[in-house]
Amino acid sequence: MMFQKKNLRALALAALISASGGLGLMGCAQTKYKGANAATSEEPSAWVRINQLGYTPSGIKVAVWVSKEQKKLRRFELVDAATDRVVFTGEAGNAFGAYGPFSESYRLHFTQFTEPGSYYIKAGKVKSPTFRIDAEVYSGTADFALRYMRQQRSGYNPYLQDSCHVHDGYTMYGPMPDSTLIDVSGGWHDASDYLQYATTSANATYHLLAAYRDFPEVFSDQHQDNGLAGSNGQADVLDEAKWGLTWLSKMHPREDWLFNQLADDRDHQGLRLPTKDDVDYGMGKGKARPVYFATGEPQGLGKYKNRATGVASTAGKFASAFALAAQLYREQEDDLANFYSKKALSAYKLGLAKPGVAQTAPNRAPYFYEEDNWVDDMQLGAAALHQLTGEQRFFEQAYAYGLQEKVTPWMGADTARHYQWYPFHNFGHYELAKNAAADKKAALIGFYKEGIEKVYAKAKKNAFYRGVPFIWCSNNLTTSFAIQNHLYRELSGDESYAELEQANIDWLFGVNPWGTSMVYGLPSHGDTPVDPHSSLTYLHQMPLDGGLVDGPVYGSIFKNLKGIQLTKPDEYAAFQSDLVVYHDDFGDYSTNEPTMDGTASLIYLLAAKEHSAREGAQAKK
Repeated sequence: MMFQKKNLRALALAALISASGGLGLMGCAQTKYKGANAATSEEPSAWVRINQLGYTPSGIKVAVWVSKEQKKLRRFELVDAATDRVVFTGEAGNAFGAYGPFSESYRLHFTQFTEPGSYYIKAGKVKSPTFRIDAEVYSGTADFALRYMRQQRSGYNPYLQDSCHVHDGYTMYGPMPDSTLIDVSGGWHDASDYLQYATTSANATYHLLAAYRDFPEVFSDQHQDNGLAGSNGQADVLDEAKWGLTWLSKMHPREDWLFNQLADDRDHQGLRLPTKDDVDYGMGKGKARPVYFATGEPQGLGKYKNRATGVASTAGKFASAFALAAQLYREQEDDLANFYSKKALSAYKLGLAKPGVAQTAPNRAPYFYEEDNWVDDMQLGAAALHQLTGEQRFFEQAYAYGLQEKVTPWMGADTARHYQWYPFHNFGHYELAKNAAADKKAALIGFYKEGIEKVYAKAKKNAFYRGVPFIWCSNNLTTSFAIQNHLYRELSGDESYAELEQANIDWLFGVNPWGTSMVYGLPSHGDTPVDPHSSLTYLHQMPLDGGLVDGPVYGSIFKNLKGIQLTKPDEYAAFQSDLVVYHDDFGDYSTNEPTMDGTASLIYLLAAKEHSAREGAQAKK
């Protein structure tokens, strides 16, 4: 998802509105589960927000009570939904005061209650939606999110059972003559348009590989490598990662060649299925799209250019994905492992040769992924190569890179430019610490803690424990921050931030001002997005199962966006504020568009949660 999409999408929306004769004839008329969340004329002035997935018996359990009146809450009750019997009474604790549209708020702790079952919370006259306490609440969720990754496939798309973008692509900026045809078909579409970026794809591939490495037991084998239903003797998450690896291999076809981007904002010419993509990039309608060679210098074929300074941000991500793949395949397919190993080493070499950032290229609009950091990518690449080869030089290089960016810069900040600090958490500290001597391991753990503390300083002041800034793709940042908390806890054994970690997960699944999950279709019984910014859903009523939407943005950002026009009455109108807004509406391109890389990160997080729940259940036995 990119800023430059937005004005063009708004124009497409306006054209659709005009063609249909008005908003009343448009769109996806899906019915949404409302629970106790929708804003209506009869709605109360207070609500209880819960994690709609539920809570594990051994995990932290917190709900949030919010009110539009300055009322005080002294206690709450946990009620068995089957019998209406009160099973637990808790003190409300300290008031957190106003937040967003609310005048008062409390965190309601019921961690000490561990009995499985279905429950609701009663606080004064307010009842929460029913939720489960069960060791299985995260079971299958990571596999469910893989549905969206399969749906995003370019080349052969198993969801549509058809192929798209098979003519990609023709080269620009490379050492070969411009418009040289090269096979770079495959990979994933980045979001609801059909651009493809090496930086997000490599990061997504790494997360999928790491999820399989760290939590293999949570993934099933229900699909073939082409994404169609069936079994191939390999976990589906590894099939999906391999889809990414195959495309990345095409984007790094020679030791001295690295491509950074496929297609550009000429894509944004209206709504259509990827298999019906007839945009003309100069090669004829629906023919080859441009593939941008990573030169390390500013690029942009139209009026606008990026501020690229090198290739290391992309090369480091390639190196880490290929090196981890080589580790995973070396006991299964030795030839493939050797192939990935060579790719990792050559990509890393390119990063060493051209340090700096390889930003995405704009064309007709001045917007692009403004990645400004690269040492974190090279750190992860070097750490993965150290794990693969055992060579100490890679460890030393990785540690030196880590000292240059101890904390991912968005942490503690109130704002940032789009994808300015990416990835949104640094896996490199974790991977390096696993093989570090005590002093360096302690330092790396300390870097994680420093970043967590910066966010916690803001989070502890509000009932949602919200310290992540409401910039574009805030849900991606939320997911990554929860992962960093998890990695810190795994390395240190320190549980100090466990509630903060869970609060960020709870936010994604309903403990937020709107009381909605931010993942399409998860859980199936809950209030989840049904009208995302996607042509698949909007024009064809196709579900985007498992897709993590962008998430809420500051009210100030939303008010200054051009071309946004909601397509239906705002069901969450009572919960919008000058602080932050979220709309489950196709017309809000800023908060309700799923992203491929955000969903890949979510898969790692959900796998970690299922793994932890299994461990907790086993410990109880």
